Amino acid sequence: MSSRRSLTTAAAVAALVLAPLTITRTAAAQATSLDDPTIVAIFDAANSWDMETGALAAKKGTTRAVRDYGEMIARDHKAVRQMGRDLAAKLGVTPTPPKNFGMAKDHAAAVSELESAHGKAFDRAFLQHEVAFHKAVIDAIDTTLLPSLKNEEVKSLVRKVEPAFNAHMVAAQNLLDRSAK
Repeated sequence: MSSRRSLTTAAAVAALVLAPLTITRTAAAQATSLDDPTIVAIFDAANSWDMETGALAAKKGTTRAVRDYGEMIARDHKAVRQMGRDLAAKLGVTPTPPKNFGMAKDHAAAVSELESAHGKAFDRAFLQHEVAFHKAVIDAIDTTLLPSLKNEEVKSLVRKVEPAFNAHMVAAQNLLDRSAK
């Protein structure tokens, strides 16, 4: 591998790891304007985004473990997204994404970087992204989203699925640790 390619790969990995961390910053900056429909939209988007990256890993992962993990998170987040959508419909809540939804831009950049990565570099970048993404989502849930939610049913759903987000983060970290050995 050329040194230029190594630097490009390192820069891509750094971008993938750092981009999701803006979820917490973005959510914190918008905390005063967060209402339940906005939080429902953010929750829906986070699940949709992990479905997308999981499906990508299921296709591009170089190991069975990475592909299986990708399939699992795509499946799990699809189920959680549907639970959120069903609850929103039941409550008559129309999800309303925040203006200037910076998280959407961060996700698009992360997907672009993952799509351009190949082989073991993809596996590492994907797993690093998943660890950082889930950590950022958990932080946003705890520091911004739950405190801002008014509806107890929506709060209950978010609390119910938060342990799964943590389990996904731990599983990605374990795969990443094993791949480093």
